[in-house]
Amino acid sequence: MSQAEKLEELINKSVIPDINDRLDEIFEEIADNKEASEDAKEEIEELREFKADLEDVLEDIKSGEMDEEECQELIEDIVDAQRSSDDEDFGFVEE
Repeated sequence: MSQAEKLEELINKSVIPDINDRLDEIFEEIADNKEASEDAKEEIEELREFKADLEDVLEDIKSGEMDEEECQELIEDIVDAQRSSDDEDFGFVEE
């Protein structure tokens, strides 16, 4: 399996489902409270942007715009982030 295929599988089977689960949790909290806090709104926006970025990566993989080295680096970054993550931010730190 190529690094591109591994990255695609990791994004589709792990990262995006985790984002979707977290979004569902936030929307449930909002429904329970009948109101969205600023923190919730901010997290929703960040998660949606991150998901859009991942979808762009998937498009780059499909179009062949990402080489194996780039894919390997992204895999390592994602795995590292998942290892160090807490449920609030998936371990990703804004730069």
